Amino acid sequence: MKKQILFLALMVQFLTSCSNDEKGSSCQDSLPAVTTTGANTFGCCINDNLLIPRDGTGTFGGSDNAVTIYGDPTGNQEYTEIQVKDYKSNRTASLLLHIQNLNQNGVNNYTINASNGSSNIDGFNHTYIHCRIFNVETNSYQYYRSMENSGVLNIINYELVPNVKLIVSGTFNCTLKNSSDSNDIIEIKDGRFDFNGATISNTVFP
Repeated sequence: MKKQILFLALMVQFLTSCSNDEKGSSCQDSLPAVTTTGANTFGCCINDNLLIPRDGTGTFGGSDNAVTIYGDPTGNQEYTEIQVKDYKSNRTASLLLHIQNLNQNGVNNYTINASNGSSNIDGFNHTYIHCRIFNVETNSYQYYRSMENSGVLNIINYELVPNVKLIVSGTFNCTLKNSSDSNDIIEIKDGRFDFNGATISNTVFP
């Protein structure tokens, strides 16, 4: 059975809200520092609005984790996927970053290419990003996908001990196009993440 497609709901200039975007301060000022220690941080600016992960409360009182990392802990799988969610916005927000051949190429620059809106084995065999945004003007979700050569992901630290340790740190910038309107473009700037696969599930994102 195909895995559920994961998307991002955020606020851009025409939206209702964006996670923890403080009025009167720039998005860049609110981003976490760029680190390479497995600090379990993520942040980016989307059309100058801040996106950071925030946990939620599950239907039966459990926790909805804001960050999930998919991949083979032995490093044999050809791709790694990072899902980031903000459960505290007016509508659930999430971002999917698919990194192709992370274990094979390690610290390197990865071109962000086209997304077909799917993930896992149903997505393309290259690095991509896709997201979803709720547009209050149309009262509907709009889907955005990266395009060919639309940005760069820079992996600045990668440490893997099979079944024991995974630290992946990087920065990224790219543009994404509305899947139903080619003239509608959004920009992701100053993206950064620093995750420790061994501790991420126990990390609280308030």
